[in-house]
Amino acid sequence: MIDFELDEEQQLIKDTVVSFARDEIRPHAREADEKGLVPAALVQKGWELGLVQGTIPEEYGGFGNPHSAITGAIVAEELAYGDLSIALHLLAPRLITVPVLELGSPELRKEVLPGFCGDAFRAGAAAVMEPRMDFDPSAPATTLTRQGDDWVLAGQKCYVPLGAEAEHFLVVAGTANGGGPAHAQAVVVGRDTPGLAVGERERNMGLKALATTGLALDACKVPAAHVLGGGAAGTARLANLSRVALAAMAVGVARAAYDYARDYAKDRRAFGQAIAQKQAIAFMLAEMAMEVDAMRLLTWEAAWKLDRGEDATREAYLAKRYAADLALKITDNALQVLGGHGYIRDHLVELFLRNARGFATFEGLAIA
Repeated sequence: MIDFELDEEQQLIKDTVVSFARDEIRPHAREADEKGLVPAALVQKGWELGLVQGTIPEEYGGFGNPHSAITGAIVAEELAYGDLSIALHLLAPRLITVPVLELGSPELRKEVLPGFCGDAFRAGAAAVMEPRMDFDPSAPATTLTRQGDDWVLAGQKCYVPLGAEAEHFLVVAGTANGGGPAHAQAVVVGRDTPGLAVGERERNMGLKALATTGLALDACKVPAAHVLGGGAAGTARLANLSRVALAAMAVGVARAAYDYARDYAKDRRAFGQAIAQKQAIAFMLAEMAMEVDAMRLLTWEAAWKLDRGEDATREAYLAKRYAADLALKITDNALQVLGGHGYIRDHLVELFLRNARGFATFEGLAIA
């Protein structure tokens, strides 16, 4: 039987992140979007919450807490409630630490994980999406080919978060393993690898505060120890953890838009009464509230199955698709509640809408 009751540790984490998102992230959301930059002091405060170090074993310098997809979904939702760009920036190191922790060799863990347990924020990045009309995350065009004891990467990636800062990249490429059928394979690549080139910062409709870049891989030779284990099943699990995180973030953005519209409708008066008392507005807000809860339930169901070690491909895919559709609908409805005020930058709903529009295409930007 599915049980979503939070334990004491999860409740403490949630309360901490809720306060941080409300008091630290939300006040910086507009400025970060306008300047295209997340304040360094805010990043450091987020790092000190231990959201990255928490699941790293003590032998590598972390806190040794068990990795949980449900806990990751809770954190992702609450941070995104404050601001999506800032949330993705703060959680970018997990794009490296979680895959290495789950599927990395002992050699790779020892090489990578201690670097993410220091006192200062350290960027991580994942290169999943490709600049192709026919991009398929389960069959990427980027190739990984065996060459003696090493592997060679070749291809192009886009939408790589914190690519200009990261010292390690998680790259998903297509490979034929042992002569078998080709499948997606995750591999960790160091920044100083010959043939790896980080492109210029991308200019996007949303996520303006999150620095994303392209990544070119030209015959990048990678040691076998940097290829993550688990084969196709392992890479599928990482994809599902990513879908859960993105679905949870969509819930956070949608909930933020709903709360903003609800509060505005209570305060805004027309013809002698609050517009929240108008039937059309009241029904729209009620539907938005129900849809936010439905999005969260689908997301947590997928996370629950992942925590039990079960295949959650169906649940994670449905959660992400449903959350992507509903986040766009809810943020658009929030803008409609505000009327003309929703279209101007004095209110955050236009920012929520721009960010929500991307969930339909996002892949690999976060991991639970």
